[in-house]
Amino acid sequence: MTETAAPYRRERARSADDANELVGPPVLEQGFKVKALRDVRNDGTYPGRPVGDFLIREGDVGYVISVGTYLQMYYIYAVDFYEKRVVVGMRARELQVVDAHCNDPQQPQSGSPVPT
Repeated sequence: MTETAAPYRRERARSADDANELVGPPVLEQGFKVKALRDVRNDGTYPGRPVGDFLIREGDVGYVISVGTYLQMYYIYAVDFYEKRVVVGMRARELQVVDAHCNDPQQPQSGSPVPT
């Protein structure tokens, strides 16, 4: 008996109960270090990988590289999961901020030379 892959389950992108996120600013910003709160599989839109293939797993860490919108209602965050060599679009509810200031310019410590 051969083992088959579990069927791919597609979530609905939009619900009548969803609020329009675009009335406020994005929750995440470019440069935020984030962690995936759920597994993400290829729904057929990621080239070069089979449909249903895991792109990232829960707990994988990446960086927000851009902020876009979807259906004129949601913010979508392009997250570079550098260790997996994959960029995935995700919603804020699918991500947890690990470090919001990881890319902020570093302040020189006292006694350290200031770059010129």
